[in-house]
Amino acid sequence: MESKTLFNEETEPPGSLTGAIGLENHPQKSFSRFNPLYNHSTRTPHADRPVILGRPVRMASPFKDSPKSRDFRKRFFPEITYAVWHDWRWQLRNRIGDAHTLARIIRLSENERHAMIHHAKHLPVAITPYYASLLDENDVFQPLRRTVVPVNDECIRTHGEADDPLGEEHDSPTPGIVHRYPDRVLFLVTGFCSTYCRYCTRSRMVGGRGKHRFDIDQWEKGIAYIASNPNVRDVLLSGGDPLTLADEKLAWLLARLRKIHHVEIIRIGTKVPVVMPQRITPGLVHTLRRYHPLLMSIHVTHPDELTPEMSQACIRLADAGIPLGSQTVLLAGINDNIETMKRLVRGLLRIRVKPYYLYQCDPIPGSSHFRTPVAKGLEIIRGLHGHTTGYAVPTYAIDAPGGGGKIPLLPEYVVGRDGGDLLLNNYQGKSYRYPDCNC
Repeated sequence: MESKTLFNEETEPPGSLTGAIGLENHPQKSFSRFNPLYNHSTRTPHADRPVILGRPVRMASPFKDSPKSRDFRKRFFPEITYAVWHDWRWQLRNRIGDAHTLARIIRLSENERHAMIHHAKHLPVAITPYYASLLDENDVFQPLRRTVVPVNDECIRTHGEADDPLGEEHDSPTPGIVHRYPDRVLFLVTGFCSTYCRYCTRSRMVGGRGKHRFDIDQWEKGIAYIASNPNVRDVLLSGGDPLTLADEKLAWLLARLRKIHHVEIIRIGTKVPVVMPQRITPGLVHTLRRYHPLLMSIHVTHPDELTPEMSQACIRLADAGIPLGSQTVLLAGINDNIETMKRLVRGLLRIRVKPYYLYQCDPIPGSSHFRTPVAKGLEIIRGLHGHTTGYAVPTYAIDAPGGGGKIPLLPEYVVGRDGGDLLLNNYQGKSYRYPDCNC
C-alpha cells in the first residue's frame, strides 16, 4: 500500500492509475485547443483494453458515438479523435469550470455570467465536455442547463435551509461514515464529482470545500468501523462520486468490504453514467462484476439525459448483473410535471433502470428556486399510478431535515370507513369498497 498521503480534488485515493489530478489548480482547462496543458501526443488511450503478451488487443469501438456528440466535437474540439473523446480521463481533465470557456459553447445570460464570476465559491462549476454537448446554446431555461449552470438565486438563503440539512454529520461516528439506519451505512469515499449539480445535497463538502478530506486513513477507519459493527449488512459508497476513482482504487475498496463477512450488499451512488458515460468501460464493468451482490443508484434528472451514450452505459452495467435504480430529485421548472416524469420513468425502464426514488429537493442554502411544493410531487405520483406500469412508479420521499431519514409520501387513496368497509379511491378518482377484516 502507498504511503498515507492526502487525496482530494488534487490527489486521488490509493491506486496506480491517475485521473482527476490537479484539476482545481488549473481553472482554464476546458477546450483542449485553448488549453496549453493538454498533451496532444496522447491520442490513443489503451488503459481499458485487454492485454495479451504485453500488448493491448485491438477491439471494436466500445462506445456509441451519437450524431449530436460528433457534431459538437467537430465544432468545438476539431482536433480530438473518437478515441480521445471517449477516454474518461480526458473528459475529466477537460471539464469546463469558468465563464470564459463556457461562453464559447453557450450564450451565457448576464445572470449566469455574474453567478459564475462572482459566486462560484458557493459550489464549484464543473461540466464534462460530453454533458456540455447536451446543453442548449440559447435557452437559459433548458432543464439540463439549469442543473449545471449557476444563477444568482443560489446566493439567496431562505428559512429552513442549512449546510447539512439531513444532519449527516450528527450521525457520523467516524469521518466518512454516516450510520443512521440499523443495518446500513453511508460510506463517503471521495469529494470529487465529474460534474457538479447545482442542487447537490453535499455542496458543503464536494469540490474541495470545507474541512472534509478523503485519504487512506479515512478509508481504513471507515472499513474498521463497518467491520466492528456486525449489524451492518448494507454499505452505500457515495461522496462525491465513487466512479471517478480509478478501477484499481474501486477494486481495493470493494475487495476490503467483501472480506467483511456480515456485509451482504454493496451499493454505489453515482451520476457518472449520465454525465460521463465514457467511464463505463469494459474494464470497469469487469472489475465491478467481481464483487456481487453489487447494486447501483444512478441520479437521473430529465429524459433528455437518456442519450444513446448513457443508455449504452446503463445496459452494459445491467448486462453485468448489476441492478440499477434511479434516484431522481424533483426540481421546479425542470421535471415537475407529469408528462416529463412519465417520459423519464418509461425511458429508464427501457434501458433496465428501475425508477427507485423521487426525492423532494433538500433545503441546502440557495435552493429555494429549485424546490417545489410537496403537493406537486403527490400530483405527479397520482399521475403515474394507473397510467403507467407499477415498475415505473418511484417512491416519492422526503429525506427529513435533521436526520429523520427517508419518509415516503403517497396520495390519499384511503378516504374513510363505512362500517366494516374500507372506502378507497382508485387512480381515476372512482370510489370502491373493500371488506376490511376486523379479526
